[in-house]
Amino acid sequence: MAADLTLPVSRTTRSDRTNAVQPSPLNWNRMDDEDVVAGLIQIGREFHARGWSLGTSSNYSVVLQREPLELLVTASGLHKDQLQVGDFARIRADGKPINDVQPKSSAETMLHVVLAHRPDVGAVLHTHSVWCTLLSDVEFAQRAIRIAGYEMLKGLAGITTHDTEVNLEIFENTQDIAALAQQVDQRLADAERPLQHAFLLRRHGLYTWGRDLAEARRHVEIIEFLLECEGRRRSLMLV
Repeated sequence: MAADLTLPVSRTTRSDRTNAVQPSPLNWNRMDDEDVVAGLIQIGREFHARGWSLGTSSNYSVVLQREPLELLVTASGLHKDQLQVGDFARIRADGKPINDVQPKSSAETMLHVVLAHRPDVGAVLHTHSVWCTLLSDVEFAQRAIRIAGYEMLKGLAGITTHDTEVNLEIFENTQDIAALAQQVDQRLADAERPLQHAFLLRRHGLYTWGRDLAEARRHVEIIEFLLECEGRRRSLMLV
């Protein structure tokens, strides 16, 4: 993307955030750099309203350019329903900011970076819903959650029939993000069984991606729906 996107340091107050003007409707399939920022802000509000990004949890990113690789990542420690234009950092391929006069990016920035190095990944969205947090713990012994037979699976890129299954891999949660990023990178590079669409962190949350922000947003909606179905199905089986 060629447009300049110089993001000011956010200095908004809580009152400013509460009274902020709502963004205009977006064309999710055709987005320039300004639309990307507006899209991330809108996603923060949507995901907070749906219980997927509560407190100051979650982080989001979009690839701004490939050569050299540069990402736009949400700043650390912010409520996602109150994001403003200055609440993002531009990050290089090594995970470091392009300059020092911008907010600090998420502590999990390197997970976004290793995903963004894949040519088919243009956006990464990380959420903390109740269902992904619980199921990632319940199914950790299997290291994956198997989801099969649902019509909504067709909402994931490359899937054209309900008669299929996906296995959402679960990684152990850790504060050693560099080590975790290396594990994820190795799984992405697996020639026989690479990670696709998403993965889970135990008792933590969901990482989902897509070729652009629209696809990543759709994947979050689909996977969160499917995880809730699986969670409720398990609950009914216990009654």
